[in-house]
Amino acid sequence: MSASPPADDPVTPADAAATGSFPRPNRRVPFWDNARFACIVLVVLGHAIQRLTYDSDIALAVYLSVYAFHMPAFAIIAGYFSKSGAPTRRQMGRVITDILLPYVIFEGLWTLTKWLVEGDGSPNLTQPSWTLWFLLALGIFRLVLPYLALLRWPLLWTVAISIGAGYLPNIDSTFSLSRTLGLLPFFTLGWWLSEKDVVARFRLLERRPWWVPVAALAALGVTGWAAWAYVDVWERMNLRTWLFYDDSYPDLGGDQWWAGGVRLALMAIALVLSAAFFALVPLRHTWWTHFGRYTMYVYLLHSFVLYPFRESGVLRGLDPTWLWLPLVIVLAVGVALGLATRPVRRIFRPLVEPRPRWLFSDPELSGREGRRSDPTGSQRPRSGS
Repeated sequence: MSASPPADDPVTPADAAATGSFPRPNRRVPFWDNARFACIVLVVLGHAIQRLTYDSDIALAVYLSVYAFHMPAFAIIAGYFSKSGAPTRRQMGRVITDILLPYVIFEGLWTLTKWLVEGDGSPNLTQPSWTLWFLLALGIFRLVLPYLALLRWPLLWTVAISIGAGYLPNIDSTFSLSRTLGLLPFFTLGWWLSEKDVVARFRLLERRPWWVPVAALAALGVTGWAAWAYVDVWERMNLRTWLFYDDSYPDLGGDQWWAGGVRLALMAIALVLSAAFFALVPLRHTWWTHFGRYTMYVYLLHSFVLYPFRESGVLRGLDPTWLWLPLVIVLAVGVALGLATRPVRRIFRPLVEPRPRWLFSDPELSGREGRRSDPTGSQRPRSGS
């Protein structure tokens, strides 16, 4: 589940000429805000029902269905709004204010929380706590993107990197490197879609034929059915851990030479399901569209809300599932909505969007508050795409 330094500067004709893309007016597109918030809701939902999966096959099926695509979809959005050119001083300053500082602040908060609750809170910035791994992943994504853009087949190379990384047991969760390399193809795909103006060229956000949402619902429905019908198989192969893109294949029990084929298959499934997800996201403005601007608050704060419920055991052994699973899902949506509201943003803005002017030789590099508050680095408006 992210804060990449956004690129919210309007795309000028010079930018378009340099990148081979069409000029885009500087206005927000509701679809992307809708997609961001829908993604963060899935993040909260997945974390909320995690404890239910130990006692309920249906909950596990929902969990696997969500984890099959929600982080790849997040990475695609982040890549779509990322630039591959040499970073400006302003953009480099955002790496500090939007990634490094929130990471350090919330790692400190997690260290304090674990010390108070568990009695063991040894600080270790090399091992991201819970959801904070995606912050570092996005920072690395943006760091390597200019180099990937120099290659002839960047998508092919990142797929090879993702699959190859799983064979190397020394690539682990330190600085979230294993997950970063695992999800790199999706981030690169998002950038490639933007670079080639695929969305604008095919007018994908102007209208949808009736069969597109039908096919999307069918794809997600088949996934949910397969997750439930073969839940014993997925448990035996430890599928949930495969979907984290975190451990090496040998650690997952994949000692065979073809273990990388499992990740390749999961990546293909994630791509199909991400497309289905985007096909169901509303194109127009909705009552919850504006919440898509504030997903950083939901991302960084929801784990503290869920932590007492997950660790206390109150979510274990709940029966009947048909009552508790929908209830927890509704509560998860409520948590996501609540954490994106103005009162919460006002209180936690110094932590989520730190702007320490004293830290920079040029105070203007600290940026302004209230402008970059979603974890995908996607605050730059993209119209017609």
